Amino acid sequence: MQVAAVFKFKNPEIKALHLTWIAFFITFYVWFNMAPLASSMLKSVDWLTPEDLKLFAICNVALTIPARILVGMALDRFGPRRVFSVLLVTMALPALAFAFGETRTQLLVSRLVLSSIGASFVVGIHMTAMWFKPKDIGFAEGFYAGWGNFGSAAAAMTLPTIAIHMYGGDDGWRWAIAQSAFVMAAYGVYYWFAITDGPVGTVHRKPRKASALEVSSWGDMVKLILWTIPLFGILAILVWRIQVLGYLDSNGAAIAYAVIVAVIIYQIVQILRVNVPILKKGVPEDDKYPFNSVAALNSTYFANFGAELAVVSMLPMFFESTWNLSATAAGLIAASFAFVNLVARPMGGLVSDRMGNRRFVMLSYMLGIAIGFALMGLMNSSWPLIIAVAITVFTSFFVQGAEGATFGIIPSIKRRLTGQISGMAGAYGNVGAVFYLTIYTFVDANQFFFIIAAGGFISWLICLVWLKEPESAFSDEYFVSSVDRQIEQEQHY
Repeated sequence: MQVAAVFKFKNPEIKALHLTWIAFFITFYVWFNMAPLASSMLKSVDWLTPEDLKLFAICNVALTIPARILVGMALDRFGPRRVFSVLLVTMALPALAFAFGETRTQLLVSRLVLSSIGASFVVGIHMTAMWFKPKDIGFAEGFYAGWGNFGSAAAAMTLPTIAIHMYGGDDGWRWAIAQSAFVMAAYGVYYWFAITDGPVGTVHRKPRKASALEVSSWGDMVKLILWTIPLFGILAILVWRIQVLGYLDSNGAAIAYAVIVAVIIYQIVQILRVNVPILKKGVPEDDKYPFNSVAALNSTYFANFGAELAVVSMLPMFFESTWNLSATAAGLIAASFAFVNLVARPMGGLVSDRMGNRRFVMLSYMLGIAIGFALMGLMNSSWPLIIAVAITVFTSFFVQGAEGATFGIIPSIKRRLTGQISGMAGAYGNVGAVFYLTIYTFVDANQFFFIIAAGGFISWLICLVWLKEPESAFSDEYFVSSVDRQIEQEQHY
């Protein structure tokens, strides 16, 4: 696929790509509409503190974790068109609740519910995979995600201006957030009627069971259980943080911990229910796939997208306080981190397509992340601002490129499990964000960047050992196994 192909708007797959990245762009705009308005929020009300906003930043990514798992399952059952449209409309409600919340608790709860909007990413990944062939999927997924992710940069660049100059007054930030919610709901209705789940005649390959990911061996089932526990266990950190800041008493926290444990047990039971019968019967050789590759990509998304979510949440205030900038100027500069998405993420997918070795590209990007954040850890007020911005852009190039490379691999691992694998890897991005943002409450910005650099290096090591090149990564069509054909026949009768 050539880069110029994205301008061929009459092609059905290109039209679908543009409709879908715009939907994702809007969700990211709404998802990150708080960070650039943080200073305005603190000035307009006297009952908020910087610690509250740090907690809200963690809440802003928390429920995306279970939401991406649930949405991944819903995708395999209902298809991406329905799921994306419903998500766009329903998530406008907590966005409006946050815009007009009058207490700390109202803001916290609405932000927590709104964090489910982050699941939109895996919906578009699935939709794009249904429209494009394996040999072109890297660039298509990278373009979708890169231009969609730019929504966070657009929010940082425009929301302070909208709040201050379009609406003004103490409630300007409220109306700026509400406006983004109304636009999202309207686009959700439009998306329902504007697109289909793949070209005419597309076979929507579904897993045998949507309640848990299928694996190929008993050892892989154990690994799946071990990689499932952190997806929900990480929420215990959020509960603890909420309790420490006085939003929750000990009894409420105990109930929340019990719910988390119950959910983990339920997920383990589902994994056993789905996989034990399959493994006892025996998995045909042509239907097996390496779960180690899924685990490796979980780690990459923890280290790249988790880092992006965490850094986007704190970068405006970092630049504002370190170089004594205005909120608007800091927002514009901080947006440079996400601005790179427009080029770097599609490039990551394109390089993954063109190099003929997706594993090598993934390793290169993860090493670049480790080096970039280590350099950001050295930045301080004595550095020229232009150098700090250049290093931020350099780091972002590798972060976004790594994200594109991750989802250039996922659709080729196991076609009928794309929704669930995307959901799991995507959820690990939010596990990383919650982990990093929690650490940020205990360290300064420079230490924070060094910790993220360490995460990138650890992921590089995991990929070096576990990640395998998908066998059909550059084919004209996705590989269809004997089990795929059997499931397709069963669906016809």
